[in-house]
Amino acid sequence: MQARFAELTVETRVGDIAAQGDCDAVVNAANAQLMPGGGVAGALHRAAGPELAEACRPLAPIQPGQAVITAGFGLPNRHVIHCLGPVYGVDEPGEQLLAACYRNALHRAEEHELTRVAMPALSTGAFGFPMERAARVAIGTLQRTAAQLRYVRHVRFVLADAAAQQIHDHVIQELAENTSG
Repeated sequence: MQARFAELTVETRVGDIAAQGDCDAVVNAANAQLMPGGGVAGALHRAAGPELAEACRPLAPIQPGQAVITAGFGLPNRHVIHCLGPVYGVDEPGEQLLAACYRNALHRAEEHELTRVAMPALSTGAFGFPMERAARVAIGTLQRTAAQLRYVRHVRFVLADAAAQQIHDHVIQELAENTSG
């Protein structure tokens, strides 16, 4: 599915976040120390190579809601934007911190004049955020931020499975209809 909010195109795709070669940057669902782990962080660090961890070391630790940017190294992307999402039920206010992740990721992209960004569903894996709530926060944040963006024109949610894509597509459709109607 694809929709537009102001000049921003938002789409969904099931796939590998480390294989989004047509995007200027990918967003990493990072841990506070910005080190390799499981899930998205593990996949991106494996694909980027050990230089990514070296570049991250002086930027850590980060707090929930924060985002920092590094080069992409062995990835097909120029940059990696590292976001620390909230742990559901622990880091509060969870929805505000999650929205800050997406806003701050977009700010980092704007600072580097990037036009295409691939994002995972932040905080929905090991951090336990319910997928639909997380999708509403993420897409709602993109919708509210879209008119302020000067460079970012395309955001792709790269999701782990068809169920996650279906939830994101439903939220995108609902928000797009409410905007145009």
